[in-house]
Amino acid sequence: MTRSLTPTLQDLAQHLGVHKSTVSRAMDPARRHLVKANLLERVEAAARDLGYRPNHAAAALSRGRSKTIGVLLPDITNPVFPPILRGIEDALEADGYFALLANTARLENSGRTVEVAVDRMQAQRVEGFLIATATRDDVWLENLRQRDARIVLINRTDGRGRLPAVISDDMLGMRLAVDHLVDLGHSQIAHLAGPESFSTGMARRLGFEQAMRSQGLTPAHVVMADAYAIESGNLAMQQLLALRSRGVFTAVVAANDLIALGALQALRNAGVAVPTEMSIVGHNDMPLLDQVHPPLTSVRIQHYQMGYTSARLLLDALHDSPGSQDATVMLPPQLMVRASTAPPV
Repeated sequence: MTRSLTPTLQDLAQHLGVHKSTVSRAMDPARRHLVKANLLERVEAAARDLGYRPNHAAAALSRGRSKTIGVLLPDITNPVFPPILRGIEDALEADGYFALLANTARLENSGRTVEVAVDRMQAQRVEGFLIATATRDDVWLENLRQRDARIVLINRTDGRGRLPAVISDDMLGMRLAVDHLVDLGHSQIAHLAGPESFSTGMARRLGFEQAMRSQGLTPAHVVMADAYAIESGNLAMQQLLALRSRGVFTAVVAANDLIALGALQALRNAGVAVPTEMSIVGHNDMPLLDQVHPPLTSVRIQHYQMGYTSARLLLDALHDSPGSQDATVMLPPQLMVRASTAPPV
């Protein structure tokens, strides 16, 4: 028999002398139980001999399913997101799904919007969305929700609790940071907050203030960075240093590691020694923090588990598991103590 370079289902059926539908059932994990064991063995052996590989995408589309999930990440160059994406891909692959990724920072840098990526993903018939780009009260996100799209948010919420999300316990993370500094002997502690357009910025600021109150302390100062970026952290730390005339502080809790790294730059430029004169704590525990000088104490988030759990939550919703679209999962953080924190002099 003459075979094409890429054997088809029809080629396999002709080789075996059976109907194409029989081979289709044998190659479908959901229907193979309908095929007799001896015939199933023949089909599998022939598939190996001919080098046949099932086209799962075509099969899924024929059933009205793309087996594809749209994933929106804000900036793939941020070291926080690769482990989240790895968790997503592992969960999806186990269920036969594929991730279609959009790096929204690239879109915004070229003058386009997140809606462009969403529209293209919907044109590709994605079955749901995993979104790590949400800000509080996003109009486009609310429009997507009202179109009955299946959505799970990652690391952030929509600010109203209308969508399921997998997040870190930011209140606990701030308490771990503040309690650590207080145990070292600090009482004058400032906060470099994240942008409050993000749920993480709001939650971590509130968590910091609550943790200080629980220790019977008042925050020394709170300055908000305009972005989760090193440059923004540098500028925010400069603003914070300018406030020292109104009250000395000996420690800083930053809303994320990039802000903390910018703060380290500003402190170095100002001649303030870390941790001798100023202790600093980051948040996220992104890779290589033990390689900076000094190694940064940081609140560790379960990035891989966050990605894996979010994908699993979405898959459960697609499979109509009861209550899956109402769920929000909060993962506990852990404080990683390094050399950027020490007792005040």
